Amino acid sequence: MREHTVLRVVVKLLIAPILIFALYVQFHGDYSPGGGFQAGVIFAAAIILYALIFGLAEARRAVPPGVLRVIGALGVLLYAGTGVYAMLSGGNFLDYDYLAHDAVHGQHYGLLLVEFGVGLTVSSVITSVFYVFAGRGRRREQS
Repeated sequence: MREHTVLRVVVKLLIAPILIFALYVQFHGDYSPGGGFQAGVIFAAAIILYALIFGLAEARRAVPPGVLRVIGALGVLLYAGTGVYAMLSGGNFLDYDYLAHDAVHGQHYGLLLVEFGVGLTVSSVITSVFYVFAGRGRRREQS
């Protein structure tokens, strides 16, 4: 892909807006269509686009597989931790009413935390799956 200069420049310009749009979808999911799953897919798509244009080895340097494992685990921990906190506060698992001083704020905080956990997990899992399938059949030194 080294000879496709225009494509490389355009992708460099597009990666940041794609990631910003993913954050918009993530945090605006309370009020409109969107949320954690959609944002995670968009975020992963930006990383996959980067890998397709600049190469798998370069993408793995930018977003290492070890970091993806940690991010995925943090997303699951955030999701489950929100539910456990609600249980320890006297409610049921993921009963957001118990997360704040009143039910309205609790619902808002609960949705934000759970959707953020889902977004982290989805983006890391999709990117990890891409790394595995894109690296099949390649020698370890090249990837």
